[in-house]
Amino acid sequence: MLGNAKRTFVVVGVVLGLAMIYSTGSEQRASEAQGGDGGEVKQDTVCAMTVTADLLNVRSGPGPSHEIVGKFRQGAEIDATTQVRDGFRKIDDHHWAADEYLEPVDDDCG
Repeated sequence: MLGNAKRTFVVVGVVLGLAMIYSTGSEQRASEAQGGDGGEVKQDTVCAMTVTADLLNVRSGPGPSHEIVGKFRQGAEIDATTQVRDGFRKIDDHHWAADEYLEPVDDDCG
C-alpha cells in the first residue's frame, strides 16, 4: 500500500513541476511578444502631415521600387508616423510615402 502512495506522490510532484515550467515559459513568451525585454509593445508616434506634391504616390514599402498602392493630392492632411527609412515616411503598416513631399502640421512631428 505504501508503494502506491509513494508513486502517487511522485506523479503529483512531476505534474506540479511541469506546470511550473510551463507557467514560466508562458510568461517568457508573453514578454517576448511584448517587445522582447518585458516592456510594452513599441508603437510609432502618429503626426498630422500635409502633402506638398501635386500628387503623392503611396507605396507598399519604403522605396521607389515598391508597388504604388494609393495616391494623395496636394494639400491633403494625413496621419503618418515619425519613422522615416530611405527617404520614405511610414504612414501605417503597409503604406509609405516620400518624406520630402510631406510637411508636419506641428513642430513635434519631425
